[in-house]
Amino acid sequence: MSDKQQQDFRPVNQILGSQPSLGPIPADQIFPWTVIILGAYFIIHGIFGGLFPDDFQKWLWTALIAGWGMGTWWILTGGRSWRFLSKFIGVPRWTRGFPRYHSLLEVNHEAKNRKTKRRYRRKRK
Repeated sequence: MSDKQQQDFRPVNQILGSQPSLGPIPADQIFPWTVIILGAYFIIHGIFGGLFPDDFQKWLWTALIAGWGMGTWWILTGGRSWRFLSKFIGVPRWTRGFPRYHSLLEVNHEAKNRKTKRRYRRKRK
């Protein structure tokens, strides 16, 4: 019986098929988040640095903008981004229509090929 149980169950590597990560941070988010953090740092400390009276406010706003940017990026490009982005896909509007044929060569083939209408007379009995 124990031989049969070993044949039925195979050990499986749990890591197969999973996404690489550094703790809770997905590996594909590290580079964009670094760019967002550096961008927030340069915006607050470089461009708007003179508007804040102390360093605490500079770092607070840097952290807030970086957190907002990273959260937005994660929502838009994360593993299940289709849940959020599928709400914004426009539904196609289907209509029935049969447009007339327009020649690209500006030759009026329709007038050449048009046959005159024939009127069929009913035979009287």
